[in-house]
Amino acid sequence: MEKVGFALVGYGAWGSHHARVIDEGSQTRLMAIAERAEANRAEARARHPQAVVVADYRELLGLDDIEVVDVVLPSHLHHEVGIAVLQAGKHLLMEKPMALTVGQCRDLVESAQAAGRQLAVGHEFRYSPLWGRVKELVDAGAIGDPQYALIELWRNPYRLGSDGWRYDIRRVGNWILEEPIHFFDLARWYFSGEGDPVSVYARAKARDAQHPELQDNFSALVDFPGGRYAVISQTLSAFEHHQTAKLTGSQGALWASWSGAMDRTFHPTFFLKHFDGQQVVDVPVPAASGEVYELAEEIAGMAEAARTGRPPRVTGKDGLWSVAMCLKAQESVDTGAAVEF
Repeated sequence: MEKVGFALVGYGAWGSHHARVIDEGSQTRLMAIAERAEANRAEARARHPQAVVVADYRELLGLDDIEVVDVVLPSHLHHEVGIAVLQAGKHLLMEKPMALTVGQCRDLVESAQAAGRQLAVGHEFRYSPLWGRVKELVDAGAIGDPQYALIELWRNPYRLGSDGWRYDIRRVGNWILEEPIHFFDLARWYFSGEGDPVSVYARAKARDAQHPELQDNFSALVDFPGGRYAVISQTLSAFEHHQTAKLTGSQGALWASWSGAMDRTFHPTFFLKHFDGQQVVDVPVPAASGEVYELAEEIAGMAEAARTGRPPRVTGKDGLWSVAMCLKAQESVDTGAAVEF
């Protein structure tokens, strides 16, 4: 079967992982890379000599053999580049956050629909053998009626990003959009059988008094229909990378945990436990878990969506919801009040 041709826009720390996965994929071929930084372009040429490497992403959009464009850029560039990709008739895989405003997200969804192209958003946790197994167990009724979720991250500070963009609030939007967005998506996914979220109340605190907009500590309570709720919490003031998801229901509980020296480790430790109301059992996790592994599933899923026309696992609607939840959470932080969706 013919491999799906991919172009990559952005060859930074995470973009280089995307390039590696596309290059190694059984269903994908890396045909072109756009990267503004000269040093990164040189590295891209050395590691992927078969790919055309250019400075301006627009040079890639007219190449006929490219079916999918994978965008791994600072968040403030997502809308501009994503619209150009879709208008060029290419399928779009967009790193999270999908964009910085709900309006920009709607633009992307509508552009994909108008072009008849697939739009997928990089919430790779939905491809995880660990976090995905939690979803399977919830859907199978392992905890009865799901009632409560705690999704927590304890980690070291964020990387600066190219030109320090991640610490520039104008380019990052807010730090809720940077990583807690994954946890909002997980909570909505886990409770999807109960309906979309109703409201959010959030608090945040920065370590550096000179930069209160950079909120290292963040917690939110998200209400779902029927009194169900999720607590989402993160600190960037700690060490290593430790994530937990705990869910309880009317008939049991689940506890999933993942730990690594950093988020992109190839050697994490993880477990999943299920309590059925009587005993606790360890649930086998079928494969290694971690974003470097889930990225391969995400890329393969995008290739399948492009080839078959079936929707990707994380659609533009899902990406829009995730951004909307984060923006409402920031509104709650700013006003000190609960905010309805």
